[in-house]
Amino acid sequence: MDSNLLARADAAVGDRIEALVRAHHRRRLARTGWARAFEDSPRLWAEGGPPPRRGNDVEILIDGASFLPRLADELASAESHVHIAGWYVSTELALVRKGGRRVLLDLLADLARKVEVRVLLWAGAPLPLFRPSRGDVRDVAKRLGGAGVEVALDAKERPLHCHHEKLVVVDDRLATVGGIDLTTFCGDRYDSSGHPWRPALGWHDAAAVVRGPVVADVADHFRLRWHEITGNDLSAAAVPEESGEHELQLVQTIPEKVYKAVPRGAFRIFESYVRALRSAERLIYLESQFLWSPELVEILADKLRRPPREDFRIVAVLPSHPDSGNDDSRGQVGVLAGADDGAGRFLACALYARDGADREPIYVHAKIAIVDDRWLTIGSANLNEHSLFNDTEANLVSREPELARATRERLWAEHLELPLDQVHEREAVELVDERWYPIAEEQLGRRSRGEPLTHRLVRLPGASRRSRRLLGPLQGLVVDG
Repeated sequence: MDSNLLARADAAVGDRIEALVRAHHRRRLARTGWARAFEDSPRLWAEGGPPPRRGNDVEILIDGASFLPRLADELASAESHVHIAGWYVSTELALVRKGGRRVLLDLLADLARKVEVRVLLWAGAPLPLFRPSRGDVRDVAKRLGGAGVEVALDAKERPLHCHHEKLVVVDDRLATVGGIDLTTFCGDRYDSSGHPWRPALGWHDAAAVVRGPVVADVADHFRLRWHEITGNDLSAAAVPEESGEHELQLVQTIPEKVYKAVPRGAFRIFESYVRALRSAERLIYLESQFLWSPELVEILADKLRRPPREDFRIVAVLPSHPDSGNDDSRGQVGVLAGADDGAGRFLACALYARDGADREPIYVHAKIAIVDDRWLTIGSANLNEHSLFNDTEANLVSREPELARATRERLWAEHLELPLDQVHEREAVELVDERWYPIAEEQLGRRSRGEPLTHRLVRLPGASRRSRRLLGPLQGLVVDG
């Protein structure tokens, strides 16, 4: 079959599948009273509770070498309790590797001798064809239990879906919300922002450490899930005193008919994304493990076809397919490139670690979005159907321009391999046009010719098949971490 004819046929099948997916999600959310999640609103906060909270301190830690040792310090400071909710954990994960190695099991065992330690995990894949399996998770729970940790395994998932959030609460005075799993499964999360070449898979990720009133919302979310699984009530969190100047909102995905306390579910992460992306005027910056959501891609494509300004740009940092180096977005990068139609407003990039002629993809696991340097979200939710509709997820949202811009500048300095002062206060569109595009395009050419890379950024050509969405539910179970 002619390649152009095959591409057109694939696009036609993909269009039809995506239309069916969008219609299904609209009907489903309408039935559960969440039709508003699809609607525009000038209010960029999610409706309902928990509401935005003022008076928080927030620190965004980029990459595991920044976050994991800091988490170890915060855990060691616990005085009453530690609550951890995760997709999966590895007891042998080393959180500290310099000046003395400290692994998760030893740290939690030490804590359990003086404070209450509770760990809430997804129960694992019910079919042993996929991992982590129920058996894998039971083995972890046994090791944790032997160390004095109270463990609950949450099997109340929708079929072929999971509990994906990554939360830590210390004494109800500090919480972490982000994308970094406390595991070595599928890759070592401990990587620095310099991303030096190493035999192990490079890993780009991020998490937020927060203090202040929003911590009570994170703590209450853990308590809700703990009660649903164990039947045991934990004391409600006292709202911490104000600790900073940041206004933050906790938003979640909770599927309907999973927890008795939330029978209609919660789709506030999707609601937040829809409102923020539709409001965009100048810049949408995304970092995500997956860019698969047809609902969000439709919004992005419409922005590219009818840009709000001449200098409007979308930049996405995504994983590359490890074999071909092409995108693994089920055709969505190609959809957006087509909507851009050569205007230069859309750029998708992958990250690589390099050592001379050797190069390896850096796995992009972060879940961050920044719109117009005035809206920011960070958490566990990817831009796919799992995270937006079917898995339990937790994100933080900020509408503070200073925080959004500072976070973007730190990320861009890392990816562009520039000192922060060369990114700071530069106009975003100038950096996209003068740095991002030329570097990413040059490195794609070098990779295509088999030449050594000279930079971390490589443009992702839109090459994956849209019709692969047929495999979505099954494939998503394997790669949901």
